[in-house]
Amino acid sequence: MKRGEVVLLAFPFSNGVGRKIRPALVVQGDRNNRRLKNTIVAMITTTTLRADAEPTQMRIQKSSASGKASGLLFDSAVKCENLFTIERDAIHRVIGHLPKTAMGQVNRCLRVALDLR
Repeated sequence: MKRGEVVLLAFPFSNGVGRKIRPALVVQGDRNNRRLKNTIVAMITTTTLRADAEPTQMRIQKSSASGKASGLLFDSAVKCENLFTIERDAIHRVIGHLPKTAMGQVNRCLRVALDLR
């Protein structure tokens, strides 16, 4: 796994009952991705209504350069307030990646979500 990869995985529901195959963004640093069996991901959703107004979310338009590189099929939003640690073996496959400029936006969203200064 590498930071910035868009992956498909069985994302667990917040109540712990059930899972749904959905895309997620690897946000854990590459040093830890190389040495640990787990990785930290941010949920990606097709619900984009709040993405432009919510500082913890980043919109990805399918037709943009980032959208094309991501491998996503629909306009989506990275929800940096919805992070999850998952075993790398639970990741089905990599479908794309976000370019460096988009990852800069993700970093800003993560700072807000985690209240980092």
